[in-house]
Amino acid sequence: MEGEDEGSNVEFHEDEEIIEVIELNDGDPSPEDVANELEDIEVADGDHGASDEEWETEDEGIDETTEPMQDDSEVTFSKHSGLVFCVSLDPKNNTLAVTGGEDDKAFVWRVSDGELQFEITGHTDSVVCASFNHESSLVATGDMNGIIKVWRVESKEEIWSFEVGDLEWLDWHPCAQVLMVGTTQGSSWMWKIPSGECKTFQGPSCPSTCGKFLPDGKRAVIGYEDGTVRFWDLKQGNAVHVLKGHDGHLGSLTCVAVNKDGSLVLTGSVDSSTKLLNTNTGKVVGVFLIEGKPPRKPETDEEDEEKEFVSVESVAFCNVLPLIAIGHLNGMLAIYDISTQTLRHHCQHETGIVKVLWEENSPLVYSCSMDGTVRLWDARSGKLVNKYGGHTAEILDFAINREASVMVTAAGDGKAKVFCLQRPDR
Repeated sequence: MEGEDEGSNVEFHEDEEIIEVIELNDGDPSPEDVANELEDIEVADGDHGASDEEWETEDEGIDETTEPMQDDSEVTFSKHSGLVFCVSLDPKNNTLAVTGGEDDKAFVWRVSDGELQFEITGHTDSVVCASFNHESSLVATGDMNGIIKVWRVESKEEIWSFEVGDLEWLDWHPCAQVLMVGTTQGSSWMWKIPSGECKTFQGPSCPSTCGKFLPDGKRAVIGYEDGTVRFWDLKQGNAVHVLKGHDGHLGSLTCVAVNKDGSLVLTGSVDSSTKLLNTNTGKVVGVFLIEGKPPRKPETDEEDEEKEFVSVESVAFCNVLPLIAIGHLNGMLAIYDISTQTLRHHCQHETGIVKVLWEENSPLVYSCSMDGTVRLWDARSGKLVNKYGGHTAEILDFAINREASVMVTAAGDGKAKVFCLQRPDR
């Protein structure tokens, strides 16, 4: 391989022959002030304008075939020696990626050519969380033993470390050097980095399974294994809204998403339901079900053993149209119009969906699945626009940059891959 030293774990791929082309008719807050006083955070409103595009109802797209999988990627990063569980792109420049894997390692590497920048050392179990902060100056990683590490990207040195209980999720504050994580013990922790000043948010006596900061930086939404959802005031340390019983879920929460202005939250659960919540009132304003079937508890009766049980694996908001995407374990990607709460399109994968992501400024949505591919859909028509392959095992995580020109995937084959998303027909 030209320009590559012996022993390198980076592979480059030549352009593949195109098989088929389908034509498709803020006053910024001060991070220092936020770190000292969360209540002083102000975030500019996002641009909520959406062009009035004509809805299409055709549900046809690329004809799936059983051809051998081709590798559509531009770069392959191969330094992991086991499954690669997580990947994140640096949000400021989109030039670096961080990956964490089964080999107890995390790597920061360059997206353009896969060159290793540095290895994050000191983990003692699989690294399942990895993310850059809002300004791409810090990178945080967490392993299944609860060891959390923060490294400074420019100096390539560790600046902070802490150990909690078994880790479930990790999220950076939207505009400050503040990190939050959830654990299997039910508590969530929040720190200022690198000082380590800490707050804890005690949930029910069950795992905190998913969570995110809201865009205002003053609140967070956290989901739990018992089906409850809590909205936390980060300065006061108390839950301002608690959804449980009929308003909560019948089973563990699996995923949570927040819309651009922070007014709405989506929660997904193993009970097969997705709920739309108003963050200001804490009320349920929408419920989305599989074919209208009521949600079900994970524990089924013997007579129900043969019935299909479908978990919601990933949820996401579109920024330019009033649409949401819901990915299910049975391979169904459901596109809903939230203004009317009606199903627009049902897009089917052959295997379970792991994650869904919208492009930042378009009604195009990506979904990755257990078959090792990422599919790109036009949510207005439900058509399959493109499919990206190259992995030989399930894709476990992926990320796309702001311009929707680059995608990075992490998979069970021990590889991370970089795909170029720019196409002449785009």
